[in-house]
Amino acid sequence: MKKYVCTICGYVYDPEKGEVDYGVAPGTAWEDVPEDFVCPACGVGKDMFEEEA
Repeated sequence: MKKYVCTICGYVYDPEKGEVDYGVAPGTAWEDVPEDFVCPACGVGKDMFEEEA
């Protein structure tokens, strides 16, 4: 699964780890992360993430 990076602060969403504190279980692909997800580090929306190169 592909990782996604916050373009503001550089936080990396790793689908293998998920983001349990934000209700995203390990193994959740980026496409399945809820649209109201916000970056745990800086608080911007999901639309500010890009696929990791």
